Amino acid sequence: MSGQILEIKNVKRTYASEETSINVLDDINLSVQKGEFISIIGLSGCGKTTLLRLIAGLDKPQGGQLILNGQEIKSPSPSKGYVFQKEGLFNWLTVEQNIAFGLKARHAYRENKNKIASYIDLVGLTGFEKSYPHQISGGMAQRVAIARALINNPDLLLLDEPMGALDSFTRADIQDKLLEIRKADKVTMILVTHDIDEAIYLSDRIVIMSPRPGRISEVLQVDIPYPRHRGGTEFLAMRKSILQKFQLATAQPQPEYQI
Repeated sequence: MSGQILEIKNVKRTYASEETSINVLDDINLSVQKGEFISIIGLSGCGKTTLLRLIAGLDKPQGGQLILNGQEIKSPSPSKGYVFQKEGLFNWLTVEQNIAFGLKARHAYRENKNKIASYIDLVGLTGFEKSYPHQISGGMAQRVAIARALINNPDLLLLDEPMGALDSFTRADIQDKLLEIRKADKVTMILVTHDIDEAIYLSDRIVIMSPRPGRISEVLQVDIPYPRHRGGTEFLAMRKSILQKFQLATAQPQPEYQI
């Protein structure tokens, strides 16, 4: 990691209607370093996805600033790749055509088309270039979505629970693939997740958000060396500590029963 890439300063976001006003985010402050992997966790409704959309430039705050590489974020751009919970592939396009779509949209296909094969290889889909979304699994489709976001060479990859709908084996596979991509491309990643184990397994730091209005209640450093083992002592201790913060674990271990 070398230097700050993203700074979030005093960000506030409120949604208002004729009947009511909902303060979703209040006084959000966070700095992210280049090459860092950040996970954002918190109970449903705490504003995790809203914050990610603000970083992506898909929404605008009522107060504060979001600054990427010294420039205020005001709109979406290729410097920010976004992977949604649903992969959102175009069913009438093949794997390679879906990955190439972003290049064509910004008129950069001709000079970058030779990169498509390397990104297909990077996400482990060599041999499926001509396959359509209905011919591949959900996990493979999410890999296509990740490659589609990465091929624009973003400074920041934003991941909005992209593994939330996948089975545990596929989820673990994509988690490992994200770590491989991070190591290969040195891309900065910010992940929104409900999965505490996922956050610990992937992250340099974990941002814990409190419920509405959403605020950052704590930022935890994950000092467990890679590769991390989900059954390791440090891993389980951190998991228990985070669960206790959400009042989802007791201080005393539960009794074990043998039947």
